[in-house]
Amino acid sequence: MSKNVKDYIRTIADFPHEGIMFRDVTTLFADPRGMRLAIDQLLEPYVGQRIDKVVGLEARGFILGGAIAHQLAVGFVPIRKKGKLPGAVISEAYTLEYGEAVVEVHDDAIQPGEKILLVDDLLATGGTASAGVKLIERLGGKIVGCAFVIDLPEIGGRKVLEDMGYDIHALCAFSGH
Repeated sequence: MSKNVKDYIRTIADFPHEGIMFRDVTTLFADPRGMRLAIDQLLEPYVGQRIDKVVGLEARGFILGGAIAHQLAVGFVPIRKKGKLPGAVISEAYTLEYGEAVVEVHDDAIQPGEKILLVDDLLATGGTASAGVKLIERLGGKIVGCAFVIDLPEIGGRKVLEDMGYDIHALCAFSGH
């Protein structure tokens, strides 16, 4: 019997704190079949569409985004936490469960009109992803889609991005937090 992407993902209880069921994609990344399956399935809905660059959200989105960009033979752009990129950047703040965070992208990373695929491992509240979308749009990029390995539908991130007008592609979903 062949495995699906969800079968490669380990769940760790009470990490980073009690009550959280952490969905660990490092086990997916470590398995060559699992990694290949995830990359192929993340790309599947976008076959035949023009994509100029892949944007990955820090940090696991870098792993996925780099592999997808390589597969598509296009550039890769990282969106990082504040203070991690050298050179001129633009920033976007977003709300976390307890407080606020800021992500940044180089101000010359995306040219107006470029078609962008946004990639990350997990969609939870949609805070980081929506901040990434706003950065891409501010640079004039046109988002083709937002692709994730895992969706946590009860937390509501999918609805946040869909309400912004974006198509969401997730390989699997887990209930709970």
